Amino acid sequence: MPAAQLDVLRVFVAPDGRGGNPLGVFLEPGELIGLEQPVAADLGFSETVFVLDRDDARLRIYTPAVELPLAGHPLVGTSWLLRREGPAPTVLRPPAGDVPTWQAAGLTWIRADPEAAPDFDLVQLESAEAVDALASSPDGGGKTVAWAWGDEPSGAMRVRAFLPDLGIQEDEATGAAALRLCAHVGRPVDIRQGSASVLHASPAEDGRVELGGRVEALERRPYDAPTPAGS
Repeated sequence: MPAAQLDVLRVFVAPDGRGGNPLGVFLEPGELIGLEQPVAADLGFSETVFVLDRDDARLRIYTPAVELPLAGHPLVGTSWLLRREGPAPTVLRPPAGDVPTWQAAGLTWIRADPEAAPDFDLVQLESAEAVDALASSPDGGGKTVAWAWGDEPSGAMRVRAFLPDLGIQEDEATGAAALRLCAHVGRPVDIRQGSASVLHASPAEDGRVELGGRVEALERRPYDAPTPAGS
């Protein structure tokens, strides 16, 4: 099987260049179609995207353990990459349905339905310091997003996501959780997650949420799929 080309990005990078959640994207997955789940598990990123059709931006999203109908950092990152390769998409088409996308002020944005995101357990703690001090999920759950206000008047949040049910022990930056959190509090928020990642989210008039952040390219390299067992 010929090697496919893999782009590795960082999504939701802080203004100072720190943070960002690694993302794998195959713009032309070719013979990897049908092997998406083992490829995602082999790569080990929190999500890997397989673009089925670049012209209409149809794509599928996999964690190391499951397929997701919608996820924030894969959509923001793939939108940025498609724009870099041209032409810029205006709509992405994951299994959950059409997701508008655009660029503004150096950020890549999507507008998505928070109800299409995974059903996280949102656990509010008393302070950002309490979130920082966590060693694991505060409720013992497998899809827990722990959060606290860092500065409530300004909408600053501190967030950590513990997602072993999705094959992710702790996620560096979780766009789908930002969609859910923004809808939950009903106001614009600026989220600091993981080591230093920064996510921006704001409610839209149609009930969806706008989610944006900075994206950077890490590398482009060939990828050979793992040989199936017994072959």
